[in-house]
Amino acid sequence: MDLLIKIKEAARKYNKKIVLPESTEERTLRAADELIKDGIAQIILTGDPKEIKEKAIELNLSNIEKAIIIDPKNHDKKEEYIDLMVDIRKKKGLTREDAAKLVEDPLYLATVMIKNGDADGEVAGAENSTGDVLRPAFQYVKTKPGISVVSGAFLMIFKDKNIGENGIIVFADCAVHPNPTDKELAEIAVATGATTRAIAGFEPRIAMLSFSTKGSAKHEMVDKVVSATKLAKEMDPSLKIDGELQADAAIIEAIGQKKAPGSEIAGRANVLVFPTLETGNITYKLVQRLAGAEAVGPILQGMAAPINDLSRGCSVSDIVNLVAITANQAAGI
Repeated sequence: MDLLIKIKEAARKYNKKIVLPESTEERTLRAADELIKDGIAQIILTGDPKEIKEKAIELNLSNIEKAIIIDPKNHDKKEEYIDLMVDIRKKKGLTREDAAKLVEDPLYLATVMIKNGDADGEVAGAENSTGDVLRPAFQYVKTKPGISVVSGAFLMIFKDKNIGENGIIVFADCAVHPNPTDKELAEIAVATGATTRAIAGFEPRIAMLSFSTKGSAKHEMVDKVVSATKLAKEMDPSLKIDGELQADAAIIEAIGQKKAPGSEIAGRANVLVFPTLETGNITYKLVQRLAGAEAVGPILQGMAAPINDLSRGCSVSDIVNLVAITANQAAGI
C-alpha cells in the first residue's frame, strides 16, 4: 500500500484536532475542505468567521461549515490564553497588554491552543515565512526535553522501488538549522530515526553524509560528522548508523562495499543526514526536480508538539499530506 495512503488511514483513526491558522488562504481552505470530507482530522480554522464562510462559498466548498472556527478577537478562552502567555513569558518581560495583542495573531493563537491542550498540532506556512511560523512555536510550545535543535525531514518518494526502502529515503535537515554543531547534528540524526520509524514505518539505516568516506579526506567539517556519528550512537544505541560516508557510498551497494567494507549502512542507507542545511536543502530540491521524486514535508522534528511548516509554493495536496502526518505525530506513534 502507498505510504501516504497508510498515513492518511492512520490519521483517520486518531481523529486529532489540527489548527490551520491561514484560514482564508485559498489552498488552505481547499485542503481543509478535503480533509474534513475525507475524515482525516478535525480541522480548526482561526480567523474572522464571516470572512472564512464567504470565502468558502466563493470557492464552492461545502464542508467548511463542519470545521471548528475560532475568531482570534472574540472567543470564550481569550482571557485564559492571555494568562497562559503571560505566565510562560513573564520572565522575558511580556505584559498582559502585549499578550492581548499577540493572542489575536492566528499563528500565536494556534500555538497557545496547542500548549493549552485545545489542539493537537498545527500546519502553516502557505502564506507565512518559516520564521513567522516557528517563532511562536519556540516561545510557547518549545522543544522536547533533552532536544536543543529543531530540524526538518523530507520523505523522498521515488518511482524506482529499488531505491532506499521500497522507493523511500528520508532526508534531514533540509529546512531549519543552517550549520549544526556535532552535538546538534547527532540530535538531528536521532530525531530523524524516530521520524522514520513513526511516519515512514520502517527501521532506519542512517548514513551521516560528508565529502569524505572513512577518512578519505581530512577537514574539520569531516571531523564534525565523525563526532556526530559517535554522539548519536551514544544517545540512541539502538540506531543503525554510520559515517562519515559520501552520498554514493551511502546508497550504491557496490560503491559502499568498496569504500566502506564491513559497514552495515554503506550501500543500504534509507536515511540521509546532511552536514549542513545548505547541502540538505539543495539536494532535496535537485532530487525532486531532476529525479522526479515526490518530496513530502518538511516534517519538523524536536518540538514538544507537532507544528509543521509548509513551503509557500505548496499545493493543496501538500497541505493535506502534511496535516495527515501531523496527526500521526500527535498520536505519538
